[in-house]
Amino acid sequence: MNPIVRDFKTTIETERLIIRQPQVDDGKVVNEAIKASLPELKRWLPFAQKLPTSEDTEENIRESVANWINRTNLRMLIFRKDTGSFIASSGFHAIDWDIPKVEIGYWMDTRHTGQGFMTEAVEAQTEYAFTELGVRRVQILCDVENSASRAVPERLGYQLEGIHYCDSLHADGKTVRNTVYYSKTK
Repeated sequence: MNPIVRDFKTTIETERLIIRQPQVDDGKVVNEAIKASLPELKRWLPFAQKLPTSEDTEENIRESVANWINRTNLRMLIFRKDTGSFIASSGFHAIDWDIPKVEIGYWMDTRHTGQGFMTEAVEAQTEYAFTELGVRRVQILCDVENSASRAVPERLGYQLEGIHYCDSLHADGKTVRNTVYYSKTK
């Protein structure tokens, strides 16, 4: 079946979080989180090498909305239930509907780190990937030196598959990095 005609839930709820597909006009809160977290994000993410404008972020959000419709990339935004505050961006990337498999990627507003929110979100998204999306494989890739990102799949029992040495450019676009691969399969 063509994935564009597949229907699945667009919201996941956990004890403390609402994880949902992006909506038009989410750009402002996402941009505020990027602004607050830029020094940390800059270390790991190419898009954070300079602060995007609010308009740039809204454009990116609208592209994410379109990607949900065509099922090519399922970005999700993470909000705290108790305050309604936006705290992170995550989602299902590098989707291969033929296998099927997905990659979960994530970044977090540094004002909300250290409270287990990302682990809670990724645990729920992993279950969602297997049950709602029907995938057989979920993988998480990150820079070998990013200990905070690595801690999430390690806490959730993902299997360390290995390290790909000198396989991509670092976020700065200048130096070569090593990438660690984690996975869960069904």
